[in-house]
Amino acid sequence: MGDFVTNVGKGRHVHYASVAEAGTGGAVLTAVVLEATGLETDDALQDYDTLSALLAGASNEQTTMGRKDLANVTVTVDDTGNEASWTADDLVWTDATGNATGKIVICYDPTGATADTGLIPLTIHDFAVTPDGTTITASVDADGVAVSSNPS
Repeated sequence: MGDFVTNVGKGRHVHYASVAEAGTGGAVLTAVVLEATGLETDDALQDYDTLSALLAGASNEQTTMGRKDLANVTVTVDDTGNEASWTADDLVWTDATGNATGKIVICYDPTGATADTGLIPLTIHDFAVTPDGTTITASVDADGVAVSSNPS
């Protein structure tokens, strides 16, 4: 298992991150944690076009920890390296409890208050932790949350 861009997010994740960065219309990127138990394969997860469709499958949201909006979303265009990427602050859950986790889904929310039927899953990341009442941090990679580039 690994980190990947969903099929619906390919070619869109940098655009949606730039909209969230600008806060246009209240847009945000939201992290949704999935439970380890019942977690579908990466191949299956990448096919869902909305969060509601993903959650209607076998995967379950880990609701005890709760969803988190990404803060300080920043898009970078690298003309020399011919790629675009985006990053955000680390995600932190204080006194985290609940079922063991398996993945984090980063979704685009166009208004900051959109129903799950309108949330677009952009990227999905491994996140295998067992909440035990301590603080849990999902660290953002130094290269960013996601990168788009031309194939070599």
